[in-house]
Amino acid sequence: MSEIAFERRALLLGGGALATAGVAGLALPAHASGLAATPTMRGGANNYIPGAQLVERIGGGGFVISGTVRRAGDGAPLAGQRIQMWAHTKEGSESDPRSHGATLTDANGVFRLEMPQIIPALGQAHAHLAYDSMEFETVFLRPLLSSARDNSLEAHFVLQRA
Repeated sequence: MSEIAFERRALLLGGGALATAGVAGLALPAHASGLAATPTMRGGANNYIPGAQLVERIGGGGFVISGTVRRAGDGAPLAGQRIQMWAHTKEGSESDPRSHGATLTDANGVFRLEMPQIIPALGQAHAHLAYDSMEFETVFLRPLLSSARDNSLEAHFVLQRA
């Protein structure tokens, strides 16, 4: 009987240690080992204007584009990276320089920019985003909105050194 109790005690202690380690692991930041770089999307560079100015907001706002920028391999957040955004909006077209703007990532690799509501162009509501600095390879994204009524969009970059 004592042999069974010992095995049960060991099982309970081992299970408790495993559960504690699992909960502690959830509190620690996730590191993505072997994280692959984001590929450029077809059509992402359409109407790209190199060197769009850094802005706090494009036009009257109302639509939010946000996301993260991480380094390929270890997934570390990249601070101070320039992300450019443009879209066909109620206040201008993709080719209108007033519809372009750029922002920098914060210490956690997060970016956020407000712009006018995106409207469908060529039958699809979409935005364009670019990472175009020299430190990492250039990446162009062209994510689609689920609905033309969406008022936000998230896009995430994983960058590879140039």
